[in-house]
Amino acid sequence: MDFYEVRAKSVLNRVPQSSRMPFRWTVNPYRGCSHACTFCFARPTHKYLDFDAGRDFERKIVVKVNAPEILRAELARPSWKGEHVALGTNTDPYQWVEGRYRLMVGIWEALRDAGNPCSVLTKSPLLLRDLELMQQIARRTTFTACLSIPTLDEQAWRATEPHTPSPRARLQAVAELNRAGIPTGVLIAPLMPGINDAPHQLEPLLAAAEEAGATSIGGVALHLRGEVRQVFMDWLAGARPDLVPRYRELYRRGAYAPLQERRRLTRLVASRGRPSAFRLVGHAPADQAPALEDAALAAPQQALF
Repeated sequence: MDFYEVRAKSVLNRVPQSSRMPFRWTVNPYRGCSHACTFCFARPTHKYLDFDAGRDFERKIVVKVNAPEILRAELARPSWKGEHVALGTNTDPYQWVEGRYRLMVGIWEALRDAGNPCSVLTKSPLLLRDLELMQQIARRTTFTACLSIPTLDEQAWRATEPHTPSPRARLQAVAELNRAGIPTGVLIAPLMPGINDAPHQLEPLLAAAEEAGATSIGGVALHLRGEVRQVFMDWLAGARPDLVPRYRELYRRGAYAPLQERRRLTRLVASRGRPSAFRLVGHAPADQAPALEDAALAAPQQALF
């Protein structure tokens, strides 16, 4: 694995209005991700750096070494309105490299000192390292967390998320954060037909999330945009050739499965009457949650995982 240290000019990224996300700003201290998830929607962004979306995305990690100080400066600008900032919307801020560079410590300190509302989405229990900082932020403003856990099925987990921490460890992090007063939910994403959507796979995960005190449980269907399609389909051909015809049919018209299939997948979770993970991650008001879910179903889905 190679690390490319760069000095960023800006780290507050504006989210396009067309994304329909309930937040307008994100911070991503790393580009590329060692989790190596076969379905990761962020893979195509590596091409902007003249890297490929496959192996390079997993092994060539760009580190914005000055992210904390740049963020602190940007939050102090008179023009900054103190809008919600979401972490973990592209590559995971708590991937393996964070244990080495510890950029999130300075990022949380900057957000705490500015009293700026924020949230984080991750696949890693490493965020527990910064629990005290998160509690300090929560005492000043709104702070929420969410753990992405697509499945508890060990075979499906190891095949699709080969370098991520154990799903059980992630659930333990959900429980610990909620016990510590940090509202924390679970995002079951992506939901993949024939891979992690069977009742015997979903029911134990839903029960475990509830037992962990998850403040929201949401699901998002798989989408295959750009180069992700080839990466995923290549993996599918090797690992699950029996599913190749089904996926070719589901995604024959583009990056998104038919609306009926997306509704089926998201309702496997939503129909159980649990709050939406969109509300948690984006910190949208509760009365906006149904509209956000409808937008995610009716339009091209904007996955948060």
